Amino acid sequence: MKLLKDLDVKDKRVFLRVDLDVPLDGLDHIHQKLDNDTATRLTNIKDTVDYLFREGAKQIVIAGHIDRPTSRLLGGKPVIDATKSTKLLLSVLSNILKKGIFFKENLEGDIHGELVLLENLRFWEGETVNDEKFAKILAGFADVYVNESFGNSHREHASMAALPAILPHAAGLHLEEEVRVMTNLLETPARPFVSIVGGAKIETKIPVIENLSKISHQVLVGGELPIEIAKNGKKFAENVLVAKLTDDKKDIDLESAHQFTRFISAARTVVWNGPMGLFEEGHEIGSKAVAGAILDSRAYSVVGGGETTQFLEKHNLLSQFSFVSAGGGAMLEFLSGKKLPGILALE
Repeated sequence: MKLLKDLDVKDKRVFLRVDLDVPLDGLDHIHQKLDNDTATRLTNIKDTVDYLFREGAKQIVIAGHIDRPTSRLLGGKPVIDATKSTKLLLSVLSNILKKGIFFKENLEGDIHGELVLLENLRFWEGETVNDEKFAKILAGFADVYVNESFGNSHREHASMAALPAILPHAAGLHLEEEVRVMTNLLETPARPFVSIVGGAKIETKIPVIENLSKISHQVLVGGELPIEIAKNGKKFAENVLVAKLTDDKKDIDLESAHQFTRFISAARTVVWNGPMGLFEEGHEIGSKAVAGAILDSRAYSVVGGGETTQFLEKHNLLSQFSFVSAGGGAMLEFLSGKKLPGILALE
């Protein structure tokens, strides 16, 4: 993977692909508190933006997406859904980056300004179908490409895969750190190494459980996954402990919570993706037990996944973890041993 320190950006126009996919109803909260999970994806941009300008970049074009809007055209001016426009992020991004930002709503004409925010890339269908013509349109706005979007690196989209094939490219500073942390988990974790997998979406979780069972001392499985595992009769290695659930099936039971905390207390490395119960409905005993055990263990701790980080933010615990990943699905695919298209494109 090519790194930012090896990319010449002096007097260059930089296309900076970032992760802008944050809940827009939480923007006021971001203004008030820039260390919460929703803000993390945006604050991750700052170090790379500062670096690029220190190294003499002439212009930085920030681009990303919000949600999954209905796309319209490969190029030109799309029919815009104002509720998913990146324009809504101008104020908070300007606050984070401490710079004025110009907004460009279409892909026609030149781009003016030192720091520019493009409209939601998913307004154009060329983005999600990885269209080369669309990538070439984007390439016309820049001389070099930087990927600072780990959270979208598992998507084979034009701005993630096709565009870096056209321009000189590198990983942003936070993306570099994400890859280093995830690689160390897979290859050189301090042991005992305990992995915790919860939440739902069994189809995305089975590969990560199976891969982590090969390298972890113990894999602890909670959330809704035990229901699907029992339903499908799925069998795992002996070091995979699938929790028992409460009678209402909305949390892991106390016996399982105690088992989990015993394994965690002896760990030197812990990775956690997915809550243990439906904390949104008040079923959070299991997640609280896991979070408390991780912090009490003083292990090196990595956490990721939107619901998990939301739970930790709710209880003001997020900042106490060693590393918070900006990726949910990307984190899972990386820990499953898969090659991410956005990372492969930087080689």
